[in-house]
Amino acid sequence: MKRNDNGLLYGPEDKVSYFQSGLLGLQHVLAMDVYVPPLIIAGLLSMTLGQKTGFLQAAFLACGIGTILQTKFFMKLPVSQGPSFVPIGAVAGVYFANGAAHGGLATVLGSLVIGAILLILLGLSGIYQKVINTLVPALVGGTIITCVGLSLLPSALNDNIFKATGNVDQNIEIAAITGFAMLAAITIGIRIPQLQRLFRVSSIVIALIIGTVVASAMGRFDWSVVNNAPWLSLPKFTAVHYGLHFSLPAILTFVVIYMVLTTETTGTWFAMSAVVGEKILKKQWNRGIIGEGLSCLFAALLGTTPMTGYSTNAGVVSITGVASRRVFVSAGIWFMVLGFFGKLSAFLSAVPAPVIGGIFSIICVIIMLNGLNVIRDLDTNESSIYILGIPIVLTMAVILLPSAVLKSTPQMVQYLLGSPITIAAISAVVLNLTMGDHKAEVSEDNQSNENPKNTTSHIEAQKLAESKS
Repeated sequence: MKRNDNGLLYGPEDKVSYFQSGLLGLQHVLAMDVYVPPLIIAGLLSMTLGQKTGFLQAAFLACGIGTILQTKFFMKLPVSQGPSFVPIGAVAGVYFANGAAHGGLATVLGSLVIGAILLILLGLSGIYQKVINTLVPALVGGTIITCVGLSLLPSALNDNIFKATGNVDQNIEIAAITGFAMLAAITIGIRIPQLQRLFRVSSIVIALIIGTVVASAMGRFDWSVVNNAPWLSLPKFTAVHYGLHFSLPAILTFVVIYMVLTTETTGTWFAMSAVVGEKILKKQWNRGIIGEGLSCLFAALLGTTPMTGYSTNAGVVSITGVASRRVFVSAGIWFMVLGFFGKLSAFLSAVPAPVIGGIFSIICVIIMLNGLNVIRDLDTNESSIYILGIPIVLTMAVILLPSAVLKSTPQMVQYLLGSPITIAAISAVVLNLTMGDHKAEVSEDNQSNENPKNTTSHIEAQKLAESKS
């Protein structure tokens, strides 16, 4: 039984039982590799085992707080927060440039606090929504969503399967079995309506269980990590432990990082908006950026790195058909539980990378197709082809850029090139401003009440949605 044309079983405002929302919330947590950025950073900073555990726990707590803040109070879309990959290089650079183990992290956290406050002020000013409405019509939004899925796919395949630790043949086998298990569960849910809610909704959990069992049978699951982890522990290494130090160069560096993160998060919001079939209203944009700032502020005070909206969850919603905000609040609660229960955190971090890769790769493709679906109903012209095509080319170019070339560029440029989504978004906006047929957009907007499919601007769509509400 489908809810609407998007195939959702539950919309954002639909209530799901507490037991089911708890199970589905855990499914979102399992599908997100939120532990990867903190572990990478901890390795780069040569943290001790205790510091590394505290860093990961703080990240889980920040994920939970940020997810609940955004879903329940601010953005009010089904979105989940997680540590971004974008700041990794900047965190390491600022850390070593400011005393390393002797005050480096205090400078990093102080800069992150200032950047988060600036995000909050940006949302309170109301400017963010005006910028989005002016620069990001539907064509640009759909292009960004497409590039989000495309940019994540190489990571899903390379980092989690082909280049992951272990035998590559085994990695491919585990990923293939995991992906096949998920597709089998989805197929059963589609073909047998009576079992749709069980198999389609739980398809990712089913795949994760099967993939983990197979990996464990191959000796690829490290149970010692789980056995050695404490049952219950509190994060010890927070901003209270490290302190806060403010350095202007470091602050300016992270202001640039936050600008990149904002672009990344905007792409995620577009993706989720497309999946649930609901326009993002003016107030939501501003509230969302306030929520993003608060999320990053709590992360900095807890002693971990900035949070961002995760695109993965849009793909999960497309697969399961469940977009209830209650499920995402449950995911936030699960993250907070992980922040205190060491064995559960250790178990999730020990799930073999190929298991995640088998699921993640399918999710990436679904995100990409959702972006193309946004563009499908628009009236396009010759310039539209370039506005869509060039960002795709640049996304792939940044992904395939040799590391030697990347390292030879200035540090600020490296931060930008470290985020293919940002390059795609900037290029799509610039191309639309220079090549877009803005007169045609205005004309079509004026006719949007007669033929809604001709609408190419988010401004008119949002005004229409607001008038109805």
